[in-house]
Amino acid sequence: QVQLQESGPGLVKPSQTLSLTCTVSGGSITNNYYYWSWIRQPPGKGLEWMGAITYSGSTYYSPSLKSRASISRDTSKNQFTLQLSSVTPEDTAVYYCARSRTGTAWGIKDPMGQGTQVTVSS
Repeated sequence: QVQLQESGPGLVKPSQTLSLTCTVSGGSITNNYYYWSWIRQPPGKGLEWMGAITYSGSTYYSPSLKSRASISRDTSKNQFTLQLSSVTPEDTAVYYCARSRTGTAWGIKDPMGQGTQVTVSS
């Protein structure tokens, strides 16, 4: 059974870069059945898919974030990382990592981590 755990700073200052790591256990991030996403939920709003990295290392981003978001991975640690640059208070959210089946869109029933709160504030 796959488990995902987000980690990173809970507070980031405006204009800085947010960096979060998802540690995966119970399955390899290089397994070609799956791809790995970052999702966030701002306060009072719905879930927003941010981007993903595939089993081969290809990356895809939401058009609204493409210029600021970067997803990478460390296969030796079975981790993948989100970096979001030039953050503003509007980036305050609970951030989740998730696993989805290759060839399908991310869905709410896909395995996800418990989430980590990130607040952007000076």
